[in-house]
Amino acid sequence: MTDYIDVDVRPILRAGGEPFSAIMAALDRLEPGQGLRLFATFKPVPLFAVMADKGFAHSAQALDDGEWAVLFAPSDATPERAADTAVGTGSDVWPEPMLQLDNRDRDPPEPMVRILAAADQLRPGETLSALLRREPLFLFPQLEKRGFHWLGGFTPDGDTYELTVRAPS
Repeated sequence: MTDYIDVDVRPILRAGGEPFSAIMAALDRLEPGQGLRLFATFKPVPLFAVMADKGFAHSAQALDDGEWAVLFAPSDATPERAADTAVGTGSDVWPEPMLQLDNRDRDPPEPMVRILAAADQLRPGETLSALLRREPLFLFPQLEKRGFHWLGGFTPDGDTYELTVRAPS
Protein backbone atom coordinates (compact mmCIF):
# COMPACT_ATOMS: atom_id res chain seq x y z
CA MET A 1 0.00 0.00 0.00
CA THR A 2 1.33 3.43 -0.94
CA ASP A 3 1.99 5.98 1.80
CA TYR A 4 0.66 9.43 0.82
CA ILE A 5 1.67 12.95 1.78
CA ASP A 6 -1.30 15.35 1.87
CA VAL A 7 -1.05 18.62 -0.07
CA ASP A 8 -4.06 20.92 0.28
CA VAL A 9 -3.82 23.72 -2.29
CA ARG A 10 -7.40 24.93 -1.82
CA PRO A 11 -6.37 27.92 0.33
CA ILE A 12 -3.82 28.99 -2.31
CA LEU A 13 -6.41 28.71 -5.08
CA ARG A 14 -9.10 30.54 -3.09
CA ALA A 15 -6.64 33.40 -2.55
CA GLY A 16 -6.08 33.60 -6.31
CA GLY A 17 -2.61 32.06 -6.16
CA GLU A 18 -0.87 29.50 -8.33
CA PRO A 19 -0.19 26.25 -6.42
CA PHE A 20 2.14 24.56 -8.93
CA SER A 21 5.34 25.42 -7.04
CA ALA A 22 3.86 24.12 -3.76
CA ILE A 23 2.90 20.86 -5.46
CA MET A 24 6.35 20.45 -7.01
CA ALA A 25 8.02 21.24 -3.66
CA ALA A 26 5.94 18.51 -2.01
CA LEU A 27 6.87 16.15 -4.83
CA ASP A 28 10.56 16.83 -4.15
CA ARG A 29 10.04 15.81 -0.50
CA LEU A 30 8.61 12.38 -1.32
CA GLU A 31 10.54 9.32 -0.28
CA PRO A 32 10.84 6.43 -2.75
CA GLY A 33 7.49 4.69 -3.09
CA GLN A 34 5.50 7.55 -1.54
CA GLY A 35 2.60 9.25 -3.26
CA LEU A 36 0.85 12.58 -3.07
CA ARG A 37 -2.78 13.18 -2.03
CA LEU A 38 -3.79 16.52 -3.52
CA PHE A 39 -6.86 18.52 -2.50
CA ALA A 40 -7.96 21.21 -4.99
CA THR A 41 -10.96 23.44 -5.72
CA PHE A 42 -11.21 21.99 -9.24
CA LYS A 43 -10.20 18.82 -11.05
CA PRO A 44 -6.54 19.54 -11.92
CA VAL A 45 -6.58 17.85 -15.33
CA PRO A 46 -3.48 19.69 -16.68
CA LEU A 47 -1.49 18.35 -13.72
CA PHE A 48 -2.25 14.73 -14.69
CA ALA A 49 0.09 14.85 -17.72
CA VAL A 50 2.82 16.63 -15.74
CA MET A 51 2.68 14.00 -13.01
CA ALA A 52 2.54 11.15 -15.55
CA ASP A 53 5.76 12.53 -17.07
CA LYS A 54 7.28 12.38 -13.59
CA GLY A 55 6.25 8.74 -13.18
CA PHE A 56 2.97 9.06 -11.27
CA ALA A 57 -0.44 7.54 -12.03
CA HIS A 58 -3.51 9.32 -10.72
CA SER A 59 -6.94 8.54 -9.39
CA ALA A 60 -9.43 11.38 -8.86
CA GLN A 61 -12.45 11.61 -6.55
CA ALA A 62 -15.04 14.40 -6.56
CA LEU A 63 -15.70 15.94 -3.15
CA ASP A 64 -18.45 18.27 -2.01
CA ASP A 65 -18.89 21.71 -3.61
CA GLY A 66 -16.99 20.81 -6.78
CA GLU A 67 -13.71 20.19 -4.97
CA TRP A 68 -11.43 17.24 -5.70
CA ALA A 69 -9.05 14.80 -4.03
CA VAL A 70 -6.47 13.25 -6.34
CA LEU A 71 -4.10 10.43 -5.47
CA PHE A 72 -0.78 10.46 -7.33
CA ALA A 73 1.05 7.18 -6.86
CA PRO A 74 4.33 6.05 -8.37
CA SER A 75 3.46 4.36 -11.69
CA ASP A 76 4.78 1.05 -10.39
CA ALA A 77 2.09 1.26 -7.66
CA THR A 78 -1.53 1.75 -8.72
CA PRO A 79 -3.51 4.36 -6.72
CA GLU A 80 -5.67 2.54 -4.18
CA ARG A 81 -9.23 1.77 -5.14
CA ALA A 82 -10.45 3.08 -1.79
CA ALA A 83 -12.38 6.28 -2.28
CA ASP A 84 -12.99 6.82 1.42
CA THR A 85 -9.24 6.70 1.99
CA ALA A 86 -8.69 8.99 -0.96
CA VAL A 87 -10.96 11.64 0.46
CA GLY A 88 -9.92 11.16 4.08
CA THR A 89 -13.30 10.09 5.45
CA GLY A 90 -12.61 6.54 6.50
CA SER A 91 -10.41 3.55 5.98
CA ASP A 92 -12.47 0.83 4.30
CA VAL A 93 -10.88 -0.79 1.27
CA TRP A 94 -13.16 -1.51 -1.65
CA PRO A 95 -13.64 -5.18 -2.58
CA GLU A 96 -12.54 -6.58 -5.91
CA PRO A 97 -15.06 -5.81 -8.67
CA MET A 98 -17.83 -8.37 -9.15
CA LEU A 99 -18.18 -7.32 -12.79
CA GLN A 100 -15.85 -5.77 -15.35
CA LEU A 101 -17.24 -3.83 -18.31
CA ASP A 102 -15.18 -2.77 -21.32
CA ASN A 103 -17.01 0.17 -22.90
CA ARG A 104 -14.12 1.50 -24.98
CA ASP A 105 -15.69 0.41 -28.28
CA ARG A 106 -19.15 1.85 -27.49
CA ASP A 107 -20.54 5.28 -28.29
CA PRO A 108 -22.43 7.47 -25.79
CA PRO A 109 -24.85 7.07 -24.16
CA GLU A 110 -24.44 3.26 -24.25
CA PRO A 111 -21.53 3.14 -21.73
CA MET A 112 -23.53 5.14 -19.19
CA VAL A 113 -26.65 3.02 -19.71
CA ARG A 114 -24.65 -0.22 -19.33
CA ILE A 115 -22.85 0.98 -16.20
CA LEU A 116 -26.05 2.19 -14.50
CA ALA A 117 -27.88 -1.04 -15.34
CA ALA A 118 -25.00 -3.14 -13.98
CA ALA A 119 -24.62 -0.95 -10.89
CA ASP A 120 -28.31 -1.42 -10.08
CA GLN A 121 -27.65 -5.19 -9.90
CA LEU A 122 -24.88 -4.87 -7.29
CA ARG A 123 -25.52 -5.92 -3.71
CA PRO A 124 -24.65 -3.48 -0.91
CA GLY A 125 -20.91 -2.72 -0.84
CA GLU A 126 -20.12 -4.62 -4.06
CA THR A 127 -18.16 -2.98 -6.84
CA LEU A 128 -17.90 -3.05 -10.60
CA SER A 129 -15.17 -1.73 -12.85
CA ALA A 130 -15.49 -0.18 -16.29
CA LEU A 131 -13.07 0.88 -19.00
CA LEU A 132 -14.03 3.89 -21.12
CA ARG A 133 -12.55 6.04 -23.88
CA ARG A 134 -13.34 9.28 -22.03
CA GLU A 135 -14.19 10.51 -18.56
CA PRO A 136 -17.93 9.86 -18.01
CA LEU A 137 -18.87 13.32 -16.74
CA PHE A 138 -22.62 12.81 -17.26
CA LEU A 139 -22.53 9.50 -15.39
CA PHE A 140 -21.18 10.88 -12.11
CA PRO A 141 -24.30 12.85 -11.09
CA GLN A 142 -26.47 9.85 -11.95
CA LEU A 143 -24.37 7.58 -9.74
CA GLU A 144 -24.43 10.07 -6.89
CA LYS A 145 -28.21 10.48 -7.17
CA ARG A 146 -28.56 6.72 -6.72
CA GLY A 147 -26.22 6.67 -3.71
CA PHE A 148 -23.27 5.00 -5.46
CA HIS A 149 -19.66 5.96 -4.80
CA TRP A 150 -17.10 6.06 -7.57
CA LEU A 151 -13.40 6.43 -8.12
CA GLY A 152 -11.72 6.83 -11.46
CA GLY A 153 -8.90 8.20 -13.49
CA PHE A 154 -7.01 7.85 -16.74
CA THR A 155 -4.36 5.21 -17.17
CA PRO A 156 -0.81 6.62 -17.37
CA ASP A 157 -0.93 6.51 -21.19
CA GLY A 158 -4.08 8.70 -21.09
CA ASP A 159 -6.01 6.45 -23.50
CA THR A 160 -8.35 4.66 -21.08
CA TYR A 161 -10.47 5.93 -18.21
CA GLU A 162 -10.76 3.32 -15.45
CA LEU A 163 -13.87 3.63 -13.29
CA THR A 164 -14.80 1.70 -10.17
CA VAL A 165 -18.33 2.00 -8.80
CA ARG A 166 -19.38 0.83 -5.35
CA ALA A 167 -22.97 0.18 -4.29
CA PRO A 168 -24.14 1.87 -1.10
CA SER A 169 -23.65 -0.31 2.00
